[in-house]
Amino acid sequence: RTLVEEVSPAYAVFFFVYIILVTFAMFRIITALFLRDTLALASSDAEMAVQEKMKARESYAQKLLDFFVEADTSQDGFLTLAEFEAVLSDSNVRTWLSLMELDVHDTKQVFDILDDGDGLVSPGEFVEGILRLKGSARAQDVMRIMHYCHKLVVDVSSLLTGLRLDKANAC
Repeated sequence: RTLVEEVSPAYAVFFFVYIILVTFAMFRIITALFLRDTLALASSDAEMAVQEKMKARESYAQKLLDFFVEADTSQDGFLTLAEFEAVLSDSNVRTWLSLMELDVHDTKQVFDILDDGDGLVSPGEFVEGILRLKGSARAQDVMRIMHYCHKLVVDVSSLLTGLRLDKANAC
């Protein structure tokens, strides 16, 4: 009984503060554990998202290769413009391509984009070209076009200047 009656009130304040600090520390530890688990899960989600995106790209490329094989009626491993136009004249093929997020309106223009200049499109050219055509234009593509246009303007300006000089010298 003397222990209870002769204790200073300062001990009550000390124990009150001690209990609050221990409780606060426990909450912080529990929060840190939840946060660690959440970040670990988010990290694995990011890795899974990358793997899923790569798997989807591979699946898409395989579908494009299958399409290429079906379109190659001559079975020579290359697509000609005639074969390309023939396969794209089918409305079912156009619908299938639109489901794959490819909108092909001008077959000659698309063929020229895919072709490297020899008049034939190889499977590699086809897959890489279609993968680049899929979706909206990227900033890198727009910058490349702007650079090319600027180069064309400079070349045309220099040609025009040369023609003016030749015309002035001829007179």
